[in-house]
Amino acid sequence: MADFKLKFRGVRGSFPVADKKFLQYGGNTSCVEVNAGGHTIFLDAGTGIVKAGDELMEKYIASALETENRTPVKTTILLSHIHQDHLLGLTFFKPMHLKTAQIDIFGDGSDKSDLKNNLSDLVFGKTFPLDLSDIKCKLNIHNLSENYCIVIHPDSIPELVKKENFAPAEGDVVITFYKSYVHPQDGVMVYKISYNGKSLIYATDKESYLGGDKKFINFSKNCDLLIHDAQYTSEDYLNHHSPKQGFGHSTYEMAIEAMRQSNAKNLVFFHYEPSYDDSKLDKIKELYTSQNKNVYMAYEGFEFNLE
Repeated sequence: MADFKLKFRGVRGSFPVADKKFLQYGGNTSCVEVNAGGHTIFLDAGTGIVKAGDELMEKYIASALETENRTPVKTTILLSHIHQDHLLGLTFFKPMHLKTAQIDIFGDGSDKSDLKNNLSDLVFGKTFPLDLSDIKCKLNIHNLSENYCIVIHPDSIPELVKKENFAPAEGDVVITFYKSYVHPQDGVMVYKISYNGKSLIYATDKESYLGGDKKFINFSKNCDLLIHDAQYTSEDYLNHHSPKQGFGHSTYEMAIEAMRQSNAKNLVFFHYEPSYDDSKLDKIKELYTSQNKNVYMAYEGFEFNLE
C-alpha cells in the first residue's frame, strides 16, 4: 500500500498575515495537502496552496528533460466553502496554468448555485487577469450531493459514485462528506478521507452546539485524525464587548469535546484567529496539549502520518 500522510500548508483563518511575530505557526490561510494511495488531494485552496503548487511544478520539471516526457500533474481540490480565505491561493496555484495538468475541484453546489459559476464570478474575471475559460489545465469542477461519495481508484482520476450499494475495493481512496449549516452564509462541507483502513476528518469553519454536534460526532466516529476549527479562545468567544458566538467558528474546548465524543484518536487544532501571534499560540499550546493526549497545534509544514 502507498502512503497516507498529510502536510499543513496554511493554518490561518479569515485573512493571511505577514509579520515576524507569526513565523512559527505561519500566516497563510487554509490548505492541507493529503497524499493517499499515491494521489495528491488538497483540502481548501487558501494562500497555503501557492507554495505547494510551486513544489509540484518543480517535481514536474525535474521528471524529464523534454516537456513531452514529463509526468503530468494530477490533483484533487476539496473546497469546504467559497469564502475568500479558502480560495485566495487558487489562481496562483501554478499547475492551473499548465496545459498537461489535470485538476478536479469538488465543493458544495447545485443547479441554483453552481460551483463553477461561483468560482468564475469570485476568483476569476473581475478579480483576476484571466477568466475561468482561459485556464490552461484540464479542469473539472464538480457540484457535490450528499447521495454521492468521491472515489479515486488506483492509477485513476476521481469520480462521483452513488453511496447506495457502493463497496470500496482494495486501494481505493474514498471521500465522504456532508453539509453543516453552522457557518454563515451558506454552510460548510465537512470531509472524511478514508484509505487503507484509516480515516481523517476535515472540519474547518465549524461551530459546535451546546452538548456537541450529534451529526458531526456520528460522522467522525472513531476517526484516526480530526482536524478541527479552533479559531477562538473561550475568552474571545464569550467576550462581553465583542462576542464571537454565531460567527461559525469553534473554541479549543469545543474541538476537544468533539474529539472526546467522536472517540477520535488524534486532534489537530486548525484555522487560527489572525490576531493570535506565535506568543499567544504558544500559550494555547501549553494549556491544551500538555493536558490532553494526542492533541496537536497545526503549523505550516507540520506533517502527520496515518500509516
